Amino acid sequence: MNFDPSEEQQALIEMAAGLSRRRAPNPSVAPERTGEFPWDFARELADHDLTGIDIPAAKGGQGLSLLDSILVLGAVARNAPHLGDAVQATNFGAIRQVAAFGGERLAAEVLAPALAGRALISVAMTEPDGGSALAGLRTRAHRAGDTVVVDGSKVFNSHGPEATHCVVWSRFGAAADSIGAVVVPTDTAGFSRGATERYMSGETHCTLSFEQCEVPAEYVLLEADGMRRMMPIFNIERLGNAARSHAFGELALRLATEHMQDRETGGGRLADHQGLRWKLAEMRLRLDAAGLLLHRAAVQLSDGAPEPLNTSLAKLAANEAGFHAANEALQIFGGYGFTEDSPLNYLFTRTRGWMIAGGSVEVQRNRIASELL
Repeated sequence: MNFDPSEEQQALIEMAAGLSRRRAPNPSVAPERTGEFPWDFARELADHDLTGIDIPAAKGGQGLSLLDSILVLGAVARNAPHLGDAVQATNFGAIRQVAAFGGERLAAEVLAPALAGRALISVAMTEPDGGSALAGLRTRAHRAGDTVVVDGSKVFNSHGPEATHCVVWSRFGAAADSIGAVVVPTDTAGFSRGATERYMSGETHCTLSFEQCEVPAEYVLLEADGMRRMMPIFNIERLGNAARSHAFGELALRLATEHMQDRETGGGRLADHQGLRWKLAEMRLRLDAAGLLLHRAAVQLSDGAPEPLNTSLAKLAANEAGFHAANEALQIFGGYGFTEDSPLNYLFTRTRGWMIAGGSVEVQRNRIASELL
């Protein structure tokens, strides 16, 4: 079995890494920029055919493989961590939900501009009184002739303050399986945003409110049995989360290794201290194991989607390996790493957040046990 990327994949990796390094040669992320979506870089990705990498060509994508998308996301995030947001938004998450279940009108009016880096779609799923489970979903959607009307409120989104469209998860009826999703443009009458708030990592989010928001019926993605039918898309999104966690861990390891080689204290290099050397070894071990699980999940597909067990194993391993590396790198840097201007500030807080987002590490452990039992 060959674990090396093909020539074509290596070319993708080098192009993505080169673009990110030219745009952001220093991996540090200024605190005031952490909440900004990199629109210019999203359009540059589109110019180089790095959006919709494994979305079918018939939908406007490049028609490559899921592994290709994972490799590009990792290449960007390892070199310019904040620019990974643009790769994520144009290849994973909400854009995939629209690509998978949207019709021709959505493809033209929403998907095409998103793939061009000129629109930004956010998943509007979590509600103020809810969490990972959608059983208690309160947002409602109902048909009114050739339109659909949406009422409800959502919290904890990605890019909520800047999104141009939202995939709003809603209840279409009283039945347990009546949960679906509808796309709502943010310029729709009745839509409003709450005050911009920040996660610990500096990323921004806000409350999204939908009051009698009326959209074309063609903007409905799913009207029933949404969770089951969308689960393959959620699994791909989780691999995007895992890929970034892994890439951030790799960057943290590289920075820690360079610091240990360069920093001298007490008459010798940090690299000469066995306790610190063991930290590097443990980081390498965990990251390699997570990387293998991630790549396995991306290539062992069933009907075009990753297997649920492989997905959960990869996300759990990558989340924990990425955070472990960021945490250990911070310890190795000492006071030099414990500043807002250090890249470790961003790596540490974002990898910690991904242990919650997209299905927490506890949810993944439950999922793994369920598959085994």
